[in-house]
Amino acid sequence: MKLLLLACLLGCSAAAIAAPTEPEPGPDATWGHGARRFSIATGSPGETGLLERLASEFAYQNDARISWYRAGTGEALQLLKQRKVDMVLAHSPDAEQQAVAEGWATGRALIGSNEFWIVGPKDDPAGIASATSAADALRRIHEAGAPFVSRGDQSGTHQREMALWSAAGISPGGSGYIVTRSSMGDSLQRANATGAYFLTDSSSFIVQRNAVSGLKVLHRGGKELANPYHLLYAAPPTPGTEAARQFGAFILSGRGQELMGKFGNGRYGEPLYRNAAGTLK
Repeated sequence: MKLLLLACLLGCSAAAIAAPTEPEPGPDATWGHGARRFSIATGSPGETGLLERLASEFAYQNDARISWYRAGTGEALQLLKQRKVDMVLAHSPDAEQQAVAEGWATGRALIGSNEFWIVGPKDDPAGIASATSAADALRRIHEAGAPFVSRGDQSGTHQREMALWSAAGISPGGSGYIVTRSSMGDSLQRANATGAYFLTDSSSFIVQRNAVSGLKVLHRGGKELANPYHLLYAAPPTPGTEAARQFGAFILSGRGQELMGKFGNGRYGEPLYRNAAGTLK
C-alpha cells in the first residue's frame, strides 16, 4: 500500500510539472513610470490612440503608471467584475447599468461618444445607401444575400449589431455571416478583404480608412447609431481605485474634455470623438 501511495504521489507531481498553469496575460501597453499604478480595459479608445494621449499627460503630472488591457466592452466588464482591472471605458449602456445595479461597478459617468457606421463595398450590392434606418439596411443586406462581418465577441459593437438585427426581425446566420471574434481593426480588414458589410465605430474607421480602401461609409446617423462612452470603476475598491478615480476626474475635467474633443484633428482632419458636452447636444 505504501508503494502504491508513493507511486500515486509521484504520478501527481509529474502531471503537475508537465502541465504548468498558464500565466495571466500582461497588459497591451503601459504609460508612465510612476509609483501610483492602476489598470484600465477598453477597446476603441485604446486602439485609436486617445487613451494613450490622455494617460500620458495624466501619468506625467501625477506620478502614475497606467496599464491598458485591450478588450471589447463585454470582456472589459468581465475583467472589472473579476477585479482584474481598476476601471473600464465602455460603450454598452444596458450592460453598464446592469453592472452598477448588481453592485460590482460604480461611478458610471459619460465621457464622450462617437457613432456607429455601416460600411461596405463601394458598389453597394444590397443598396443600403438609400436605407431609411440601420435596421432597414441590415434587412436589405440579408435579403440580398450579401456577406456581413460580425465581431461575435460580445463587445459593445457586437451587442449593438445584435440589437439592430433584432429590430429588423432577423436572426443572422449562414455562410455569408462571417464571425471574426476579433478586434475592430481585424474585423474591418476582414470585411475589406471579403467585400462584406460591417458595423464599425466611426473612430476606428477614420483611423483605418486608408488600409481598408475597398470599404465606404454607406449608412450613418440617427439615435440608433449613437455610441456614448462611460467610465466605471471596480466595486468594492481595488488597490488602484484611488489613482483610477483621479484619472477619471482628469478625463472629465476641462483639460481632459478638450483633449478628447480635439483628438485626431491634426492627423485625420477631423476629431475622432465628441466630448461629453458635444454628446449631450
